[in-house]
Amino acid sequence: KKPFVILTLGVNGVGKTTTVAKLAARLLGEGRTILLAAADTWRAGAVAQLEVWAERLGVHCVSGAPGGDPAAVAYDALEAAVSRGADTVLIDTAGRLHTQEGLMDQLKKVVRVVARRVPGAPHETLLVLDGTVGQNALRQGKQFLGAVALTGLIVTKLDGTAKGGAVVALRRELGLPIRFVGVGEGLEDLEPFE
Repeated sequence: KKPFVILTLGVNGVGKTTTVAKLAARLLGEGRTILLAAADTWRAGAVAQLEVWAERLGVHCVSGAPGGDPAAVAYDALEAAVSRGADTVLIDTAGRLHTQEGLMDQLKKVVRVVARRVPGAPHETLLVLDGTVGQNALRQGKQFLGAVALTGLIVTKLDGTAKGGAVVALRRELGLPIRFVGVGEGLEDLEPFE
């Protein structure tokens, strides 16, 4: 389906924005046309960070006002993708603690708005987890799974001493496939997980 919509989510500091850029680079390499959506309107610098990645990658980035409605940014990005003929939209959502009910409600709104604009979207809803947090990742996964329908996981920061042992428990407990692992900060440092 066009556009194919990938929604990324997770807590603050797990590397969502960098992961979005890595996914975009991978998909560009496959010949896809990409549009980025900077729906993290809460973190100072988040929009600018994604816009820098978009410029480096040579793709468009849709953003909104600081503190604005993330669902509106997602909607505008889908409108732009349709009008420009982009076949893939990557939505970078705000980092949120899995215990913050208001922010989880906001995430649910983003999912509803995206689904109304593009039937069947989001086609992938990927939870980004920091591979260094151990069993806390399982708690995060359960909370996010309770809020939205996840389709997979991306485990980041596996280039350090952490070995990502929590991913085994996540796979078993949540029944979610691990799509990718991050093994560094470069664009090429996102590997499919087998």
